[in-house]
Amino acid sequence: MQDTKRFNELRQLKRRHLIYYLEVFDQKTGKLLGHLVDLTVKGIKLISKEKITPNQSFSLRMIMPEEYCPQKEVRFAAKSTWCGEDVNPDFYATGFNTPDLAEDTRRLFMILINQVGFND
Repeated sequence: MQDTKRFNELRQLKRRHLIYYLEVFDQKTGKLLGHLVDLTVKGIKLISKEKITPNQSFSLRMIMPEEYCPQKEVRFAAKSTWCGEDVNPDFYATGFNTPDLAEDTRRLFMILINQVGFND
């Protein structure tokens, strides 16, 4: 949990919680990695049943909510930075950096943030 606290202190962009828990898959294995719970254009946070090892690079595929986004899915690279037990001890929370988003992916993330993010 200490790592989570440190990353929260270092965070430059405020995370936006979403009203959807979008499915995020590992493109290489096709396996569901988890569900998106927080989003910025620099990173994401997933909730998953299994622990995800930090400092791993991933090619991710996320299913988009059709009523808000013109694309069915989005693909992007991300690196896991931390993983810890979620508030619900049956799950793990994992943070990912997404520093090299393509411009069209960045626009889709902004649509999600603006259309399905909680206004807090």
